[in-house]
Amino acid sequence: MKLKVIVHEAEEGGYWAEVPAIPGCATQGETFDELLANLYEAVDGCLSVDLEDVPLTSKDKVREIAV
Repeated sequence: MKLKVIVHEAEEGGYWAEVPAIPGCATQGETFDELLANLYEAVDGCLSVDLEDVPLTSKDKVREIAV
Protein backbone atom coordinates (compact mmCIF):
# COMPACT_ATOMS: atom_id res chain seq x y z
CA MET A 1 0.00 0.00 0.00
CA LYS A 2 1.28 3.47 -0.81
CA LEU A 3 0.05 6.50 1.11
CA LYS A 4 0.68 10.15 0.41
CA VAL A 5 1.86 12.20 3.36
CA ILE A 6 2.26 15.93 3.75
CA VAL A 7 5.52 16.93 5.43
CA HIS A 8 5.71 20.31 7.18
CA GLU A 9 8.68 22.10 8.67
CA ALA A 10 7.84 22.85 12.31
CA GLU A 11 8.24 26.45 13.46
CA GLU A 12 10.25 25.34 16.50
CA GLY A 13 12.50 23.11 14.37
CA GLY A 14 12.16 19.61 13.06
CA TYR A 15 9.27 18.31 11.02
CA TRP A 16 5.73 17.10 11.36
CA ALA A 17 3.62 15.14 8.90
CA GLU A 18 0.02 14.17 8.34
CA VAL A 19 -1.60 11.36 6.37
CA PRO A 20 -4.73 12.79 4.69
CA ALA A 21 -6.11 9.32 3.82
CA ILE A 22 -6.21 8.43 7.55
CA PRO A 23 -7.99 11.19 9.51
CA GLY A 24 -6.14 12.08 12.69
CA CYS A 25 -2.94 10.30 11.68
CA ALA A 26 -0.01 12.65 12.25
CA THR A 27 3.44 12.55 13.82
CA GLN A 28 6.63 14.58 14.21
CA GLY A 29 10.40 14.20 14.34
CA GLU A 30 13.45 16.27 15.11
CA THR A 31 15.12 15.09 11.88
CA PHE A 32 13.66 13.94 8.57
CA ASP A 33 14.88 10.38 9.20
CA GLU A 34 13.21 10.37 12.63
CA LEU A 35 10.01 11.69 11.05
CA LEU A 36 10.00 8.84 8.49
CA ALA A 37 10.47 6.22 11.21
CA ASN A 38 7.68 7.80 13.25
CA LEU A 39 5.39 7.85 10.21
CA TYR A 40 5.59 4.07 9.84
CA GLU A 41 4.73 3.68 13.53
CA ALA A 42 1.89 6.23 13.34
CA VAL A 43 0.28 4.60 10.29
CA ASP A 44 0.55 1.16 11.90
CA GLY A 45 -1.07 2.48 15.06
CA CYS A 46 -3.83 4.31 13.20
CA LEU A 47 -4.71 1.21 11.17
CA SER A 48 -4.56 -1.21 14.12
CA VAL A 49 -7.88 -2.53 15.31
CA ASP A 50 -8.53 -4.07 18.71
CA LEU A 51 -10.69 -7.07 17.87
CA GLU A 52 -12.06 -7.13 21.41
CA ASP A 53 -14.21 -4.13 20.43
CA VAL A 54 -15.61 -5.85 17.32
CA PRO A 55 -18.57 -8.19 17.79
CA LEU A 56 -17.78 -11.56 16.19
CA THR A 57 -19.83 -14.72 15.92
CA SER A 58 -18.58 -18.29 15.63
CA LYS A 59 -19.20 -18.08 11.86
CA ASP A 60 -16.93 -15.05 11.41
CA LYS A 61 -13.30 -15.38 10.35
CA VAL A 62 -10.51 -12.87 10.91
CA ARG A 63 -7.89 -12.64 8.15
CA GLU A 64 -5.07 -10.24 7.35
CA ILE A 65 -4.53 -9.04 3.80
CA ALA A 66 -1.74 -7.04 2.18
CA VAL A 67 -2.81 -4.14 0.01
